[in-house]
Amino acid sequence: DTHTGIPLPDAFVAQMTSLLGAEAANHLLQALNEASPTSLRLNPAHPQCEAISAHPVPWCRQGRYLPSRPAFTFDPLLHAGVYYVQEAASMFVEQAYLACQNSAPQRVLDLCAAPGGKSTLWRSLLPQGTLLVANEPLTQRAHILSENMQKWGHPDVVVTNAYPNEFAPLKGFFDIIAADVPCSGEGMFRKDPNARTEWSLSAVDTCATRQRQIITDVWPALREGGFLVYSTCTFNAQEDEENVNYICSELGAKLISIPHLDTWGISGSSDGSDAPVYHFYPHLCQGEGFFLALMQKTAATPTGKDKRKRNTKKSTTIGGIGKAAAWLRHSADFKISLVNKEEIHAYRHSLADDIERITDTVRVLSAGIPL
Repeated sequence: DTHTGIPLPDAFVAQMTSLLGAEAANHLLQALNEASPTSLRLNPAHPQCEAISAHPVPWCRQGRYLPSRPAFTFDPLLHAGVYYVQEAASMFVEQAYLACQNSAPQRVLDLCAAPGGKSTLWRSLLPQGTLLVANEPLTQRAHILSENMQKWGHPDVVVTNAYPNEFAPLKGFFDIIAADVPCSGEGMFRKDPNARTEWSLSAVDTCATRQRQIITDVWPALREGGFLVYSTCTFNAQEDEENVNYICSELGAKLISIPHLDTWGISGSSDGSDAPVYHFYPHLCQGEGFFLALMQKTAATPTGKDKRKRNTKKSTTIGGIGKAAAWLRHSADFKISLVNKEEIHAYRHSLADDIERITDTVRVLSAGIPL
């Protein structure tokens, strides 16, 4: 019998035994049949977050473990954006950001962002005035992402609904691209019974191929010297180490080490090398299956020119702009504009050129503050 009532796939058991050795694989498989820890991350911009006290997640300043899982849906603080329910291991994104923080990034793309856990974390980490583009290719999920980003409550966010190749015309535009790529979901085995039934070796093959294509498609949009934060919720080397090696050798990048403490229980490369990649195995640390690698782009990228034809009439013909401006604190700092031809949004003048270039390139659901 298992925690979910559905046994782990035989091919997965064989794969993990081959990858980790019999003893470590046995501990992992045992952990996958136990209950998951519950964790959330506080919104440091929200004064109410001080009311929540719980055991800290060691690699994330605002991360907290809860002793049990409450009925979050009925908690007004969740809907007010006081916290976000997020799996603890994926909060390691904070340490990846700290490792490339000295580059002073101005534009960050979270490529596969729905429902918004990592995007809300990115927004809390980035300084005010740094632009975050939170993107989701699937329309229904993109609307959920937009809603969650609005709850988090920060003006320097654009939510887009686009496939990776649609960002390619923005040559060298982003300083950091975070890609939590769609994967075979091995790290979901103890939370989601369907993940067990849908998993197969052919699904791993398909996912690994799709992941390479996603990074290849978006690669032109990352500037030379910019950073890629690549992550999955899988354990296998095909979707993890092998894809990282492909990105480095074929697209042009080098791995960057992320400082961390041994007490956190994070593991290195499953192939026994000393490559700086990071595995979260649930039998060694308090989290689900998660993998992360930080890479710096070494390939040359020509910077794209802004070829937009400026529509100077757009912002002067919007009805009700004067009233809308009155709703904003520091309204002089913001430009008020139309998004999707019908919605009035406000974003900083300092980000206006970047936001309008994005709006002209991909589908935008929200930009700055929807009014």
